[in-house]
Amino acid sequence: MTETGTCLCGQLTYTITREKVISAHHCHCKDCQRVTGCGKATILIVPSEDFSYEGEAARHLTLGTDGGHVWREFCPTCGSQIFSYMEETPHFRFVKAGSLSDSSWVEVSSNFWTCSAEPWSPVDEVLPGVERNPGL
Repeated sequence: MTETGTCLCGQLTYTITREKVISAHHCHCKDCQRVTGCGKATILIVPSEDFSYEGEAARHLTLGTDGGHVWREFCPTCGSQIFSYMEETPHFRFVKAGSLSDSSWVEVSSNFWTCSAEPWSPVDEVLPGVERNPGL
């Protein structure tokens, strides 16, 4: 089943195949907190070959806490963060679940970067968690 998503203004849209989504996670790293303006980002891990987008995407390279080179892609018009990828693992895209047109089917399986979780946005203790990035 094909799923779609969009930025706030609708200029940047994307398509993924639901069955190809590897997993969904809450990431509590400081970068995700800064990008979202809240305590975590909920992300889908999708094979790059099963992700496509239309419209213009601006990019910003950051050095992650674990040393990875993370390209964060966003709408240049409204600034919505939509997806990212790491230079070290270009075969995966990390898609923000909140940008999906319908996210009701998403099942979060774990928490990443639990060591960075803020007390005002605690880790979901029902889900397993790892202190930092797991190996992909």
